[in-house]
Amino acid sequence: MSKNKIKQAGGIDRSTQRTATADAGSAFRIPYPVLLLIAAVLLVYLPSLSLGFTELDDSIFIKEFRAFNEDTSNLIASFSRGLFDAVKDPYYRPLFSDAMILNYQMSGEEPFGYHLVNVLLHMGVVVMLYWLLLRLGITAANSFYLSVIFAVHPVLTQAVTWIPGRNDTLLALFVVPFLYHSLGYAHSGKAKSLVLSGLFLLLAFFTKETAVFAAPAAFCLLVLYKGLRWNDKNLLVQYGVWAGCFLLWYAARSAATIQSSGIGSAAAFSDMVHRLPVIIQYIGKIFLPVNQSVFPTQEDTVVYFGLMGIVLFGALVALSSNRSSESLEALAGALGIFLLFLMPALLVPAALNQQTFEHRLYLPAIGVLLALPHTALLNNRFSEKQRAAVIGVLCGVLALLNVRHQHNFSDPLTFWTSAAETSPNSAYANMMLAARLDKTENARSEQLFRKAYKLNPKEKYLNFYMAEMLQRKDSVMASEPYLLVEKKISDYVQCDFLLARVAMEKRDLNGSIGYLERYLQRDPYNPMAHNNLLLLYVDTQQPDKARNLIRSMQQKGMDVPAPLRAKLGM
Repeated sequence: MSKNKIKQAGGIDRSTQRTATADAGSAFRIPYPVLLLIAAVLLVYLPSLSLGFTELDDSIFIKEFRAFNEDTSNLIASFSRGLFDAVKDPYYRPLFSDAMILNYQMSGEEPFGYHLVNVLLHMGVVVMLYWLLLRLGITAANSFYLSVIFAVHPVLTQAVTWIPGRNDTLLALFVVPFLYHSLGYAHSGKAKSLVLSGLFLLLAFFTKETAVFAAPAAFCLLVLYKGLRWNDKNLLVQYGVWAGCFLLWYAARSAATIQSSGIGSAAAFSDMVHRLPVIIQYIGKIFLPVNQSVFPTQEDTVVYFGLMGIVLFGALVALSSNRSSESLEALAGALGIFLLFLMPALLVPAALNQQTFEHRLYLPAIGVLLALPHTALLNNRFSEKQRAAVIGVLCGVLALLNVRHQHNFSDPLTFWTSAAETSPNSAYANMMLAARLDKTENARSEQLFRKAYKLNPKEKYLNFYMAEMLQRKDSVMASEPYLLVEKKISDYVQCDFLLARVAMEKRDLNGSIGYLERYLQRDPYNPMAHNNLLLLYVDTQQPDKARNLIRSMQQKGMDVPAPLRAKLGM
């Protein structure tokens, strides 16, 4: 980079000054770095291509959203609705929905295609991260080392192997080039870089709400990490573009049919204060990734690995061969980026989500990587070959941990077994495991359901499962209170089906009819519900409704017993 371009940016390009001598004095070169990075991703994540579904959101987006995914006109409709529900959902992520629609066109309901796309997205981020690091002035060798660590690190396993984790890889696919082109415009002032940075920021906004922290992170990168003046003309222009992108996204989100997320409320602030130790837990999973979970909770995650990680990081900084003020300011910028991208994990209201998922570290991890060139890991007196050997061993260990962790995402039973083992105080994890054991290990399933109920009797769907368990044991009347509670909590459609049986037990035929009619309005393809309702219409002398129901059943391809048709003159 020329001195003229540095002067245009209105500040001191610290990383270029710091690394130019190292690059010139080293004869060590890594051949075909991009191909090697691609190979590293493929080698580590090849096992993930044989994984199935976990039944944590993935089955919702692919199987339950079948009708939505089949209609490509929903590529536009997704910009005017919530993610899970068109109107009762605080999540606004249209580009994620579009990614699932397009994937469905190619893969249908087969998991292989979704896992393949996840791996390709991660591959793209790794390569673009390498280019970003080069643009930051980090040496080619160190840029490669940092990128390969990112490629294989097990704390990012969930973002790649869990299908809905692509929300974070897709977000990074837009945020990293946004940072890249923001740097480009800061140095060159070229309109092309400005347009591209704005475009990628806008795409990031429409992918996930976390993108609201991308512009502040870019500020940290440009002003703290690179040492540019905050009020330089090229940066002032970018601030305007960033604000314009935010307003466009905010207007589209406001026009969409979504509910408030609750962020900004007094309860959310209280939740954030309670979640502050999560920062330490996440640091532990980055520096000592040995206590991973597919369904982590704050309560079941220890902090001592995080404290050890902080001590380790402090030692690496202290032992660095460069402890200049410029290096410390760059460190502050890198840690600022880490904290900014981690902020959404702290801001999510507990009523909305209580998990401390590891896929949320996908972008924050980049901030940690930016700090490493200022530590003894990469800033030391080793020869380049010795440094490559150390990084090689480190990446080998990380890759092994990654592959081992991938197994936990192989199928629903394995996933929820791991979830319940690593988060034993999660009512949801225990409930989901119990639901997958109810046909094979009834005694253990019942034990887990009761444990989950003791942990949190208001857990969504848990009261339904308790009622279902009781009805299987012919304790039909005892199931009613649970079903009525579940209807208040989630209004789960299956509650009406079970309540129809409760009404039958009470000899309340009209009540049973009412429940079945409401059920079929929301789930119109259940043959058993249709047959039960048909018999009730006949028993209560409602032949017109019975005939209409038979016609509806025939249109749906359902069989209707011949004696019933004959009795109704059909």
